[in-house]
Parts: sequence; structure tokens; C-alpha cells
Amino acid sequence: MLKKLGALIIIQFIFSTSLYANDKLNIFACEPEWKSLAEEIGGDMVKAFSATHAKQDPHYIRARPSLISKIRRADLIFCSGAGLEVGWMPILVQKARSQVQPGNIGYFMASKYTPVIDIPNEIDRGHGDVHPEGNPHVHLDPHNILLVAKELNRRLSIIDSKNKSFYQEQYNNFVDKWQNSILRWNKEIESIKGKRIIIHHKSFDYLFNWLQLNEIASLEVKPGIPPTASHLKNILENTNKNSVDIIVVSPYDPTEGALWLSEKTQIPVVTLPYTIGGNEESNNLIALFDSSIKILQNALYDK
Repeated sequence: MLKKLGALIIIQFIFSTSLYANDKLNIFACEPEWKSLAEEIGGDMVKAFSATHAKQDPHYIRARPSLISKIRRADLIFCSGAGLEVGWMPILVQKARSQVQPGNIGYFMASKYTPVIDIPNEIDRGHGDVHPEGNPHVHLDPHNILLVAKELNRRLSIIDSKNKSFYQEQYNNFVDKWQNSILRWNKEIESIKGKRIIIHHKSFDYLFNWLQLNEIASLEVKPGIPPTASHLKNILENTNKNSVDIIVVSPYDPTEGALWLSEKTQIPVVTLPYTIGGNEESNNLIALFDSSIKILQNALYDK
């Protein structure tokens, strides 16, 4: 009997230590780019989940029960902020634990740690779906990724202090890779600077600012307001007078307006991945920028 009891205690001990060894920080990322960055810095110590995917507009997500289940287990909520998730995140956060509520170490909005562009001078619903805090798509400036990674490393090291040295090593390795990539990208983008583009939505403003591309027009009447026939005709008249190189859309943008304008003008429509999973190549952050630059180079090289 004692032998059986001793064996049972040993089995329970092995099982409990195994669970402890495999225990990981649960990271609830609002978008795929932040899930990817969490995995870069957190490595095997984290389990990251993205509430959205590349074919979804992150402005418009339903706070479904499966997301509530995920956020209840979260040790860190990691989102863009600046109003991008305002339509659905507050509902989920109400169901989350105290340590991931706003103001606590487990509540991380990336845009709080980067320069933010497109901040409106005045807030008026007549201007469309304008974000009062500015443009939330901060991940598409590669320099912003470094700023966010630094803060992510700090937070992971506080939440999981026993693995602080691991996170620091992961962070250092990521910074080295990322800085080398920026040097390479800066050479690659020289050939496309100054090109003229038409956009659908302001999703890519950070990327285009870095690439020094000129946005001539937006297919949306106002942010969040779909193209109308009269608006497209106005753009058509202007593009007949001004040279435009490409029309750019994201994987989740409606394409009717872009295709109509392309048919009338012969301006090619280009789909950029926008985030991780936006195309087959974009399976991590470096690949996201590699793919975006390659697509633009191919479309603009002879323009």
C-alpha cells in the first residue's frame, strides 16, 4: 500500500512539474502583426493568439464568445490602439482579469509608444470614420516596430520576471535582425521613391510615408465611407490630367471601385499584404516588408 502511495505521489509530482515547465504566458493580440512580434520576443515562453486575420478589417470585428474565452486567460493584451479596436475591444476587456485592464502592465497599446500621424485638427463625423488619436496602423513603419518591441520586452520581463534574461536575449537578436533588414530595405526602396499612387483607405500611410510615395487620391469618399459613382468619376477626371502609377488596396478592401478605375485608366491595381498572412510570403514581420517592397518594385519599376 505504501509502495502504491509512494508511486502515486511521484507520478503527481512529475505531472505537476511538467505542467509548470510547459506553462506559458497567454498573449491576446488584436492583430496578426502583434502576435508575430510577441512570438519573436517571447519565443517558447509565450502562447500568442490573434483575434483577427489578414482578410478581416480590424476596425469591424464581432466580440464573439470564443474571443471572450481567450481574453479571460490572457496575461497580456497587445493591440494597436489609437481607436482601431474601439468597436469591439472594450466589450472583451470587461470580461478580462484585473491585470490586463487599462492602466495595468498587462494592457499594451502599441500606438502609445510610437509617433502617430494623421491626427485630425477637429473631430467631426461629417469627415467620415476619423480616428481622434490619429492613424492606428503603426506597424507599417519599420522604425515603429523597434519602439514597440522595446516596450514589449520590458513588459514581458516584468510579468514573467523569472525569464527576464531569456526575453532580453530574444529581444537583442530580433533588434539585430531588424536593423540589418532596415539597412537592406533602405537600399531596395530607392527605385520607387516619389511614385504616385491612389489608395483605397489610409491603411498604408505609415508605409507610404517611409517609402516616400505620393498619395494622389483615395477611393473612399471619406475614411470608412465606400466609393460612390460621382467620387470615382472625379478621380477619373483628375487622373486623366495627372500621371498615377498604381492603385493600392489591402486584402480586405472591396475592389469594385479600384477595378472600375483601373479599367477606365489602365492603371494597375496592386494588393499589398498589410499584415501577417496577407499573402503566402508574409509569414512573419520581416517577410511582410520583404513582400510589400517586392510587389511595389515589380509594379513600379518601369513606371
